[in-house]
Amino acid sequence: MKAFPAIKMIGGALIVLASINAYAQASDAAPAAASAAPTAKQTRAANRSLSRKVRSALAKTNGLSVSNITVRARGGDVTLQGSVPEAGQIAIATQAAQGVAGVNSVKSALTVRAEGQ
Repeated sequence: MKAFPAIKMIGGALIVLASINAYAQASDAAPAAASAAPTAKQTRAANRSLSRKVRSALAKTNGLSVSNITVRARGGDVTLQGSVPEAGQIAIATQAAQGVAGVNSVKSALTVRAEGQ
């Protein structure tokens, strides 16, 4: 009869050890999964940062009027929208945007605005 409480004690200890081991494995796996995919907030912040970098590069480009250019970025893909006074500035803006680190592709939706606008 004295063996029965000892067996219960050993069984309880094994259950506690197994649950501690399972808890340790679950907590180790969680940070790896969380860091693999960026959150929506991090993605928006990265897109805004890239847009600002491209806008800054356009502003520093000689021979380019950026007053009517809007820059949108999504996952490294940049879209330039708006208007420029001369047709040659569309190619200049596209090349300047492609030269920014982090830009995968550039879509130009720029138009030439009419004289006097």
